[in-house]
Order: sequence, then C-alpha cells, then structure tokens
Amino acid sequence: MALKCGIVGLPNVGKSTLFNALSSAKAQSANYPFCTIEPNVGTITVPDPRLNKLTELVEPQKTIPTTIEIVDIAGLVKGASKGEGLGNQFLANIREVDAIIHVVRAFDDGNIVHVDGDVNPVRDREVIETELQLKDMDMLEKRVDKLKKQIKSNDKDIVKQYEIVQNLLKHIEEGNSARTFEYADEDMPFIKSLYLLTEKPILYVCNVDEESVVDGNDYTKAFKASVADEDAEVLLVSAQIEADIAVLDTYEERMEFLEDMGLSEPGVNRLIISCYSLLSLITYFTAGVKEVRAWTIKLGTKAPQAAGVIHTDIERGFIRAEVIKYNDYVTLGSESAVKEAGKLGVEGKEYVVNDGDIMHFRHNS
Repeated sequence: MALKCGIVGLPNVGKSTLFNALSSAKAQSANYPFCTIEPNVGTITVPDPRLNKLTELVEPQKTIPTTIEIVDIAGLVKGASKGEGLGNQFLANIREVDAIIHVVRAFDDGNIVHVDGDVNPVRDREVIETELQLKDMDMLEKRVDKLKKQIKSNDKDIVKQYEIVQNLLKHIEEGNSARTFEYADEDMPFIKSLYLLTEKPILYVCNVDEESVVDGNDYTKAFKASVADEDAEVLLVSAQIEADIAVLDTYEERMEFLEDMGLSEPGVNRLIISCYSLLSLITYFTAGVKEVRAWTIKLGTKAPQAAGVIHTDIERGFIRAEVIKYNDYVTLGSESAVKEAGKLGVEGKEYVVNDGDIMHFRHNS
C-alpha cells in the first residue's frame, strides 16, 4: 500500500536528521534554512517482533517485513500560504501525503540557528498550523463560491455540501483545524474529497537533547499542554541520538548505546509504529517454508480485499480464508499443531481481518 507520512516543520528543527535515521535514503542536512528543497522519500521497514517470532518457529527461506513511506518535506516559514519561502511547493507536497509528522525543536543549542531567533515549540507549531489553515480557508472560500452558483438548482446534495463547507470554513476561521471538525459518518467521503491540509491525521515529535529524551523538559511540557485538546500523540525523540544509533554496525552495539541512554528501543521504532497506527493500518501474516511475510491493510478490511493485497487474482477467485490467531500459533508452535487443536478458523467473504492474523487464502486460479 503506497501510503505516506510526511515530515514537516520549520527549517532547522531536525527533520532531515530524523529522516536520515529513519531511512536508508539520505537527505542533506545542514545548518541553514531550505536545505531540503525537493522532498526526499524513504521506504521504512515497520519493526514487528511477531514477524521475528514466526520466522523463528517456521524457519522459512526468507522473511519479508511490511513497509511504509516517509517523505521529508522542505521547511516552512511564516507566509507560506501566500508563497513565502518555498511555501507553494511545501503545501503541494504535504497535500500528497496521507498523514503528517510535525517535528518541533525542543532543545537549546547556540550553534544551530533558529529561523525565528529563539526556541519556542508552541509558537513554531502555531506558525505551521496557521499557514495550513490559511491555505484551507482559501480553498474553502473558492468552493463556497462555486457551490453558491450551483445551489439554485435546489439539488439536495449541493445544498448539503454548501452547508458543510460553510460550517467547515467558519470552524477554521475560528483558529481550528479541520481534523477537529465534527461531522456525520455519512459526510466523511465528501470531507475527504476536499483534500484539506488540516484534515490529515497528525503526530507531533518533539526533537529534544540527550538529557530530555526520557522525561522531557520545560519546552516539551509547554508543548504537550498546548495540544492537549487535539487527541494527538506527542513523541519525545532525540534526532541526534537516532543519528548516532544509525551508524552503529551491530545490534549489540545499538542496544548497549540505548542502555547507556536509559532507553529500551530506538525512538525511530516508536515513531514508525505510531505512523503505522496513525494511518489506521494493521498487519496480517502469511507463513510457510518459502517465506514468512507481513502484509499491510487498512483497519476494517475484509478477507477478499486483504487477499487482493497479495494478488488481485486471489481476490477475484476468493473461496475462503483459513485463519490462525497469532497467540495460538506461538503457543502451539506450528500450523499442524494448531489444526490438531481445532484452532484453525475457516472464514468467508464477510470476515474482517484482525491485526496479527495468520492467513491462508483458498481461491479459484
């Protein structure tokens, strides 16, 4: 699934350093604004200990993890909605991603310049959020004008769309983002079709110094308080620590480094897993001697559509799905033991695949 999370933030907050730690695709990193001009795209492996356990039990010829794409987007400045800096390009790039990772700087370092002169993550977030809101307002005003001309036809759908757009515009004009706008489930397709920048799900990352990566600091406390009503996750990550971990050669060296820092796992692991969740993605597995593989699907996907991720022919010829729960597989140790224990489920077209299901699809070839 070609779903993308876009890393955004003001210039010099650590976006590219974080991206480099996340991805084998190396973005340029330097101490001046607009270092990143073209968006860098990296394919990121999603860490999943369940895949490791299945590999240990099955001993396949190969193991294939699931992935998501991370996009490092150019730094934004105040006035971007009017074309300042690289504003137009930035906004066009962010429109193409499915979710936003908003990085704010929450550390002091006199050697790294701040585009606004001092460190203030609350203000920095507001700068970007305001620019996105202004762009959305501009788009909604144009849509209101268009619908106003069409409303004379008394088409019920047009009338309803006109009301939704007007209410959305008012909501954003009051300083809110579209993601906090309340609407009926039946209106979701229309809301999504507007492609509003502030409607995209968001994850906040506070880039902190080494001393603050566990418990945070005054900057992170103020930031968390400022977004408390958004129902958005806030992660504390030190981009510099992640960069240092990324250059270590062995797993043992990385774990020793993390232990010295008082950490149990790299921050990028938590970030990747949070991105996966932010996109409403889950994983199911296929497990055989040739390969153990993780597959990405949207939460709520039914069995035939999940099969279609492997190949469209399997979806078209779908007969049934044989399903093993991950915990049953691990507890009993093998597919044959699961069958003997009567724990293998046989499901039809309406079965909604659960995170961690181990699937085998029967189909007409």
